[in-house]
Amino acid sequence: MFQIDLTSRKPIYEQVMDKFKQLIIKEILSADEKIPSVRELATQLTINPNTIQKSYRELERQGYIYSVRGRGNFVSNKIKKVDEEKLNKLKQQVQNSLSELIYLGIEKEELIELIEKTYAMIKGGSRDD
Repeated sequence: MFQIDLTSRKPIYEQVMDKFKQLIIKEILSADEKIPSVRELATQLTINPNTIQKSYRELERQGYIYSVRGRGNFVSNKIKKVDEEKLNKLKQQVQNSLSELIYLGIEKEELIELIEKTYAMIKGGSRDD
C-alpha cells in the first residue's frame, strides 16, 4: 500500500496518518472503501499494531475514517471541515513563500504555472500511483 521511512525523525504513527490522508485527498481511496485492518497493515509494514491503532484512532478523530464494529475501518464520505485556524496559518505560509519568490524575481506567469502544476499533481492522482 505504501512505505514508511524508519530513518525519519517523524513518528511512525504520523507517517501512517499522512499516507492515508494523501490517499484520501487524492481520491485514491474512495468514500466508504474499507482500509486494511490494524493487524493486516501492521504485518504488511512490519510495525507494532499499537502504532497502527494510534494512527487509526487519530484519523477517526479528525474525520478521515470511521469504524464499524466487527467490520473494520472505512474511508469517511464526509471529511470534516478543515480547522479554520490551521487553514489561515497555511494561507499565511503560502503568502509568505509567494512574497519571497516574487522578491527573488519569479514572474507572475511562472507562479501561476507552479500553482496549476501543484494543483494538478494533487488532484490528478490516479489509483495506479
